[in-house]
Amino acid sequence: MISERSCALSKARYLLKRILRYLSWPLVFFSGLLGSYFAFASTHPMIAFATVYAAAVFVLFLLERYIPYERRWLLSDGETVNDIGHTLATKGLLQLAGLIAAVFPMYAANILQPLAALKFGLWPSDWPMVVQVALAVVTAELGLYWAHRIAHEKLFFWRFHALHHSVVRLWVINTGRFHVADSLFKLAMSQIPLYCLGAPLHVFWWLGAVTAFMGILTHCNVDMRTGIFDLVFSTPRLHRWHHSKDLREGNMNYGENVVIWDLIFRTYYNPNRPSSIDIGIKGQIAPGFLKQLAQPFTKEGVRQILGRPSRGS
Repeated sequence: MISERSCALSKARYLLKRILRYLSWPLVFFSGLLGSYFAFASTHPMIAFATVYAAAVFVLFLLERYIPYERRWLLSDGETVNDIGHTLATKGLLQLAGLIAAVFPMYAANILQPLAALKFGLWPSDWPMVVQVALAVVTAELGLYWAHRIAHEKLFFWRFHALHHSVVRLWVINTGRFHVADSLFKLAMSQIPLYCLGAPLHVFWWLGAVTAFMGILTHCNVDMRTGIFDLVFSTPRLHRWHHSKDLREGNMNYGENVVIWDLIFRTYYNPNRPSSIDIGIKGQIAPGFLKQLAQPFTKEGVRQILGRPSRGS
């Protein structure tokens, strides 16, 4: 009797895990957007959105332990405090700065002469909000794509972006592990065109929501089967290839939210095999949050990042 009950429980767990592997990505992403809808309609939209976002992070944190993609990634790498620090410095302060700028698109556009003349005339404000958000995501993604690709192909920018790729495991907490300079570059490349076109405040809110939920999903250590979503969105499967140490795999899949520009510029990579778990960089990142922020600004720090020998060695 006990054996039969144990067998039934094992089958139920197996079935639940199988269902979660296929449903966890759309459930987290689309429920996050649904929660954002109610948050943005509330009297305190930013606080409400932060609550929705925190709930999504917590759900992924639990899923990482129930259906992990790589069990070794559950072990500590000693970088959790630094990961949280970079997340607060980039995803926190920079998103707040971006929000403030979004509230005043006229002032943001005024400094972009001679493009300032375009600031209100071209955005289709009368279109349904869902269409405006889709247009904003694709438009911003072009800037994100090239900022990301440039960060990989130009050593000056790689010195900042390498911090993000220095992780040896992916999990929901190191989603925001970006150098401030790297994030500022991406923020400018993605949002300035929207300022110039005169996109309204709520479009920026929704763009931020899509990017926030996509970010925690692409970095989570959850065994998600994303299937057809891989042809539209940047999924955990695609992003794990991007973190591969093998540059033939790592210098692909630059899309942060959608993969349209990877498909157009032929950097889409999704072979029919499990995505890479051998991730990281050739060089070394300094220990400690403040040292990591300062490292790209010194000659010795850049040599460490690039994996080049120090002078005199």
